[in-house]
Amino acid sequence: MSQSKMVLNRRAFVRGVGVTMSLPWMESVKLKAADSSSKSANNEPPVRFACLFSGNGFHSKEWWAKGEGAQMQLGKVLEPLAPHKSKLTLIKGLYNAEALKGNIHSSQTGNILSGAPLASGGAIKSGTSIDQFLAQRVGRQTRVPSLVLGCEPSMASVHKNYSMLYSSHISWSSPTTPTPLEVYPALAFDRLFKDNSSATDASVLDAVLGEAKSLRGKISHNDQLKLDEYLNSVREVEQRIEQAGKREELQGWRPTLDKPNKPRPKDGVPQDIAEHMRLMCDILVLGFQTDTTRFSTLKLNNDHSSLRFSNLGIDYMIHHLLSHTDGADWLRVNQFFVEQVAYIATRLDSIQEGERTALDNTIMMYCSSMLTGGHEANQLPVILVGRGGGKLQSGRVLDYLGKENRKMCSLYLSIMEKFGIKQSQFGDSTEKLAEI
Repeated sequence: MSQSKMVLNRRAFVRGVGVTMSLPWMESVKLKAADSSSKSANNEPPVRFACLFSGNGFHSKEWWAKGEGAQMQLGKVLEPLAPHKSKLTLIKGLYNAEALKGNIHSSQTGNILSGAPLASGGAIKSGTSIDQFLAQRVGRQTRVPSLVLGCEPSMASVHKNYSMLYSSHISWSSPTTPTPLEVYPALAFDRLFKDNSSATDASVLDAVLGEAKSLRGKISHNDQLKLDEYLNSVREVEQRIEQAGKREELQGWRPTLDKPNKPRPKDGVPQDIAEHMRLMCDILVLGFQTDTTRFSTLKLNNDHSSLRFSNLGIDYMIHHLLSHTDGADWLRVNQFFVEQVAYIATRLDSIQEGERTALDNTIMMYCSSMLTGGHEANQLPVILVGRGGGKLQSGRVLDYLGKENRKMCSLYLSIMEKFGIKQSQFGDSTEKLAEI
């Protein structure tokens, strides 16, 4: 095995009835690639991009970072990311000029990943978002070009002359098409692994286990450990989805009833938001770990959100109203969201891919449509976690406030370059950020 590697096709690693399941990147397996110049042809792990979003901004005094590397100091909002300071980049001062025109939640969210002008008057027109731009150009290398997840259902009303679909969607497949948002963990899981989600209710893992065991005897010892760890992760997520369904939560888990036995809350608030978010985080990690997808967005909540946080003992006020208080409870909710980012980072950093980890091979961006709950959008809160396959220098604080080029779309041009895409323009920018 050390002298010659197995040659397999990523799209057909293991199959069962109604199930196709990719496997983790493994050192002892050489992958076939249509393009011999691609990294997969050289058996190098791929670079991934994830965007996590939470609405309504953050505590006005606690979103900050100072210093570099392991000595970086973090504001209280970002404290959950302390273990990842050396792989963290905080970017200050970026903004979307078009988002300032409406000065309201929907007009500040619908173009967060595109910088495009938004149609008002209840019409729908934005711009293709960076995640979909990347997926449309290089996402076809994987079974699922992009995975778009959410933890709060879409809103379809109009608020102050702008459609609330803008508040509900950060990912856009075209200027007039918000990318379908999957808020049900069971269906998101099926999207990754099942060829036909209605073909069978049997365990995804059980369906492919025989072929996976056959493969196990043909790979190196280190890769056997990696495979076992991965299969255990799949089983764990399956079991948690199953248990959530048995609790009969109207959260989108695997259904156990023909119809609900109690009404969904009128304001659309999930009943167990902590479990919902954690499952979505695990599904995102599985998508990257298996190379089923390399591009994902996870909208933790809507802008103008109605979520409540009984899990934190903070259920007296919805997220949107809480964002205007700037108090201790608001800070705790901020930290809860950042804990989801830190959880994904920790999971990815535990997955070894050759000399780097999956986090080293990822660019994970976390952002909001405003800096604070006061609709302050002349500078946006943005952090990057990961090193983009070694192409992104991390452990830094970059401040663009007052500089001529401080457009969010300039950041996106820089990110595109990490995927080998040199674009002359994206959104309202024709110049990348030189420091990224």
